[in-house]
This record gives sequence, structure tokens and C-alpha cells, in this order.
Amino acid sequence: MAVYAQPGSGARFDWGLTGAAELGRVCAALVVVDVLSFTTAVEVAVGRGMRVHPFPWGEQAADYARRVGAVAAVGRRQMTPEHPWSLSPAALRTAPVVHDLVLPSPNGSAISAAASATGVPVVAACLRNARAVGRWLRGQGYGSIDAPVGVVAAGERWPDGSLRPCVEDQLGAASVLDALAGVPGGLSVEAAMALAALASTPDVPAAVRGCVSGRELTEGGFAEDVSVAVQVGVSDVVPVLRQGYFAAA
Repeated sequence: MAVYAQPGSGARFDWGLTGAAELGRVCAALVVVDVLSFTTAVEVAVGRGMRVHPFPWGEQAADYARRVGAVAAVGRRQMTPEHPWSLSPAALRTAPVVHDLVLPSPNGSAISAAASATGVPVVAACLRNARAVGRWLRGQGYGSIDAPVGVVAAGERWPDGSLRPCVEDQLGAASVLDALAGVPGGLSVEAAMALAALASTPDVPAAVRGCVSGRELTEGGFAEDVSVAVQVGVSDVVPVLRQGYFAAA
């Protein structure tokens, strides 16, 4: 149904792969938010000069990397001193810079890869660069009813594969929407309600550290990844996905 695409607004909000597909049919640009950790990892890698290829989670990522002449990132626990590229933003801050990096993940990367098929610009946003992403989108003329922006919170997954909405991605998406407040087309009801979460969260880093996903990473030995992800507004890097990879706008 057409109503699912939130018509009549300049900035729209939805969750997950299905929400991205719905907004991707009608929006002039899409923003994907996966704070822990895909879009934070993209921001770090692109900020260091790497081109990041999104790819759904799975063993085929290594084959794809070979085809495009890239290095394939591995799971956090599969990292070695010889292969330090993974979904860990903290590790990517110190890993050797490669020209092309395939970065698979089950959520943000899979959504980005699917969204790229729409042909519209896809932007990777996180808490670190949300303000810069909003400024860039407005500067490009997005946010009107004729050129709406769709902001997609990736979410996490339950063991059965269903979507688990999560605190960190709602706050990340809300941070982008905050930077888009006042666009000519206004916010959809869904976007306005997502933005309200930010106003009621006085300490965003503390909320992300204390939420399920933040605690899961911390208790799993990756507290440094959370520390990198909760640095709010520290980056002007705007990674835009075109021709199959993210690069700085």
C-alpha cells in the first residue's frame, strides 16, 4: 500500500530490510543506521580512505572480495594479527589501510547492499557523523516532498531471524532526523516519533552503553567498539554508496 511509504513528508523513518525496501521505492535518498557496528565501522574506514563494499553476512563475502580485488573483513573473533580487518570499529582504526574492503554484516550491510539496487544514494550514518550526514543531505536538496529522505534503523535480530528494534539504532536515526528537522517537507509521524526518543534521552552514550546491544558487546570483550560508537558528533565524514561501495561524499 502506498501509505506505508509515508507520503507527503520530506523525512521518513522505518526499520530493517523491509522498511528500507518500502522507502527505497519512493525516496530520493536513503540513510542506513547500524550503530553497533556496521555504519560506525564504515565511517571509520571511509574516514581513513578506504572504499567499503557492503555485503550480506555469509561465507560468499570472501569470494566476492576476490572478484572485486578487495580484502574481506572477518568476524570479530576471527581477527588475527595478519588479518585485522573486521566489523570492529576499534580494530579498523588501527588496521592497515586497504583500497577496498568488503564488510559483511547481517543487518546494516545487508540492508545497504539491497538498497543500492534502487539506484538512489545510500548514506551510512552513526552517532559519530549524524550531524554531518544531515547537513550534507540538506545541502544536496533532499528533504522536500518531491525529494524525500528515508532514514532506516537497521535493528538487530532475534535467534529466529525476526527483527529486534534496538535502542542504539533508534537513537542514531533520531540524531539524523534531528539534523533534518526543518526540511521543507517536514517529518512524517513515524520520523517525529523516532526523534522524540532523542529528546527524552539526556545521555545518549550512557543509554547505548547500558542497552542490550551495548552490554552484549561489552560483556563479549568488545567494550572499545562501544566506546568508539558512542562518540557523538565527532566526524564530518559522509559515506555515500554508489557503484557498489561507500566512499566519502
